[in-house]
Amino acid sequence: MNRFRRALATATAIASLVVAEKAATLEDSSLRGDGKVGERRSRVRSIANDTFDWSETAKRSLARHWQSLNDGQREEFVKLFGDLLERSYISKIELYGGERIVYVGESIDGDLALVRTKILTKQGTDVPIEYRMIRRGDRWMVYDVVIESVSMVANYRTQFNRIIQASSYQELVKKMKTKQDEARYSDGLK
Repeated sequence: MNRFRRALATATAIASLVVAEKAATLEDSSLRGDGKVGERRSRVRSIANDTFDWSETAKRSLARHWQSLNDGQREEFVKLFGDLLERSYISKIELYGGERIVYVGESIDGDLALVRTKILTKQGTDVPIEYRMIRRGDRWMVYDVVIESVSMVANYRTQFNRIIQASSYQELVKKMKTKQDEARYSDGLK
């Protein structure tokens, strides 16, 4: 039972820390304004990289298609998918406007944990968010975020499966690389 409580406290503390770090970064007055977009995104990206297990997220998002990939393809996909998620996640986080985050509860089952929170918006509505986590050594990492009962992993799994079934895995990678190039271009990285 003590192991359960320690693991649960660890998972909850990590989720709390992540949310607090993101909020502090976005509320930092030295990072406000259009001229600081790059620095702000870099800090949030660093927090995301320390928080998310991109490999686990990628594997779960590809589901049965993951098994047919070789190590090189898996590595390439994790990198592309991590970049895609970082960009999507960062754009959502930048909309943060001082909303309150309340912890609702948590549970743990072996090496998996679920931390339930809700965001209290300024308009008085609650937005439920669940962090699905996996233990990696002595750390807990997020592999899925469920917002208002919509799983990020399930959403991508549906999209990826549709593309692979309609064409091929190679076409999925091609589309992801195109999105990555477009994002770099719009960020001014060319």
